Amino acid sequence: MRKNKKWFTLLSVAIVMILAGCGGEAASGDSNQVVILSNGDEEAVNVMEETLNDAGFEGDYLIQSLGTSELGGKLLAEGKSIEADIVTMSSYFLESAEKQHDMFKDLSFDTSSLVEYPNFYTPLLANTGSLFYNTSLLEQKGLEVPTSIKELAEPQYEGLVSIPNIMDSSTGWMLIQAIISEYGEETGKKVMGGIIKNAGPHLESSGSGSIKKVQAGEVAVGFGLRHQAVAAKTGGAPIDFIDPTEGNFSTTESIAVIDKGEGQKELAEEMAEVLVKEAREGLIDYYPVALYDGETVADENIASNQKIFSEPMTVELLEKHQAFFNSAK
Repeated sequence: MRKNKKWFTLLSVAIVMILAGCGGEAASGDSNQVVILSNGDEEAVNVMEETLNDAGFEGDYLIQSLGTSELGGKLLAEGKSIEADIVTMSSYFLESAEKQHDMFKDLSFDTSSLVEYPNFYTPLLANTGSLFYNTSLLEQKGLEVPTSIKELAEPQYEGLVSIPNIMDSSTGWMLIQAIISEYGEETGKKVMGGIIKNAGPHLESSGSGSIKKVQAGEVAVGFGLRHQAVAAKTGGAPIDFIDPTEGNFSTTESIAVIDKGEGQKELAEEMAEVLVKEAREGLIDYYPVALYDGETVADENIASNQKIFSEPMTVELLEKHQAFFNSAK
């Protein structure tokens, strides 16, 4: 009798767990809602939510944030069967996913972008790379302000450099693009090896890791997102920034609508258009790079040496540059 009671209790617990799981799934979203998957950080997602709500779409969508690698993996593995109706994602992942799966709809609305993009996506925000340094620490160490990325490989900067790791952060890719563009792969590998050696334990997994280290005075010089250095300097931190001689390279994060065929949700492309045309006002405050006609940013947010890599940005090129980075260690 005691044994039967035990099994009854276990069965009851299992049933409760199953029911709770079903309820949790139902609570996570309505099947009629437009599902948006995004690699955007908290600021970007908040702007998107506010924009959609202000446009009258509150309750009509479900937005979920995923890391770039995780969302990119889903796009490449699942194609059109991905649960999303809209994705906002690093443009190079969208390019590779479209090439592999032919999975996105051509956007029907005009965007007036400053640069020509494929018909199936248009950018939401952009980031630009630069060098930056701690003015107090550099002076304390008696070092000259570097003007190039290559200088970070010199012996006097050993232990005083922080850079993002391209294996974890797309910000690190902008550093690699600058090195390869200026010096080629053979000489570039020597430059990269010297910088990695000087960075030592300050090889960061996050794109914002370097500015935090420089601002805290743990290192003197770093590479990262230019707008973060501008904001730190404006806020009174002992930070200044440098547009390196190798150039300021950029990455974009764009929006695309999954081609669901007969299962297409009516509001998906309408929401995408609203995000492109109405969210930019908020996004450009956090990511001050002009992408569309009529947009302006403060002079200090305009990089003086903007460059574009000679090859299209794709996942395949990223993997090639990751191999370059690893071979330089």
